[in-house]
Amino acid sequence: MSKRKPDYLILSCVGALVVFGLVILASASANLGQEKFSDSFYYLNHQLVHGFSVGLIGFFAGISIYYKRYQKFAFFLLLVSIGAVVLVFTPLGFKAGGADRWVAIGPITFQPAEIVKLTFIIYLAAWLARSSERYRNFKKGFLPFLALLAIVAAPLLKQPATTTVIIIAAAALIVYFVSGARFSYIFGAVVLGAAALGMIVYLTPYRLERITNFLQPNSDPLAGGYHLNQAQIAIGSGGLIGVGYGESTTKIAYLPEPIGDSIFAVIGEELGFVGSVSLIAIFAVLVLKIFLLAKRTGDKFGKFLLVGFGSIIGVQVFINIAAISGIIPLTGVPLPFISFGGTALAVFMTMGGVVVNISRYS
Repeated sequence: MSKRKPDYLILSCVGALVVFGLVILASASANLGQEKFSDSFYYLNHQLVHGFSVGLIGFFAGISIYYKRYQKFAFFLLLVSIGAVVLVFTPLGFKAGGADRWVAIGPITFQPAEIVKLTFIIYLAAWLARSSERYRNFKKGFLPFLALLAIVAAPLLKQPATTTVIIIAAAALIVYFVSGARFSYIFGAVVLGAAALGMIVYLTPYRLERITNFLQPNSDPLAGGYHLNQAQIAIGSGGLIGVGYGESTTKIAYLPEPIGDSIFAVIGEELGFVGSVSLIAIFAVLVLKIFLLAKRTGDKFGKFLLVGFGSIIGVQVFINIAAISGIIPLTGVPLPFISFGGTALAVFMTMGGVVVNISRYS
């Protein structure tokens, strides 16, 4: 198949997000790095070495390798990534922030759940592309689809990484719907998933507490509602154009997780409404272009990959910004390309590379 020029708009959006993420991380992490490690650039350097450098390899590999080759190894990739998730419950795993989500092999540490976002979409796209019965037939399609989701979700919920499961499930349902599945199947899966999630939340006090804090953030402003209140103060104090790059005060002593899931609050304070909306616009353009590319792609595997990757990015961006803005309960999910986290950055950069590769053959 002949190659075309890559989609430069997608390429530009990915590049802009990566650069913006590193720039804002330098500001958001400076005080924290100085306080904990006597190095204002500690977190930035860590992100450059463990996220950006690995992400560059993944990005250029994604651009260079013909995307259809992943179809042959889809099952193997998913199996290895699920195995890596299981490793968090072995001596190789370690806990941070109250959750078993990391694996350390010598000097290398990574978060397997982030990798599953990539490999699950690859496998799902390959699985659906092989047979039309898998999205039209209840026994051969819908039930195995639910079983696949359950197999992936079980170890992630154990960590716990509930929001990661929600993101993967939402993206999977979108891909499954686009593949031609009956709406009744999608509706049934949503109802079943919502019921299961409600039961999980009800049976786990810390998850239920997040819902309570969301519904009544001012009932205990110094405890359960503290995080959300400080995030909203930070965003509100930014006004139209912000207090200026590096000038955030809430990130110093008040805002929890300023380099993680709260980094959008730092953006809102330092760059204001204009900066926040500009960032959201770049995300919107990227996701929209990925979906438009999927619409014109004739190959089923490529189409499903694009829809899956676009959905993962779009759903995760929405959840992060909506949570930190007080629209939905706080989740702890990072902002793609922006928040601190080497594994997440590398995975999203790899997704970007694969998307650009597909654009060269569509």
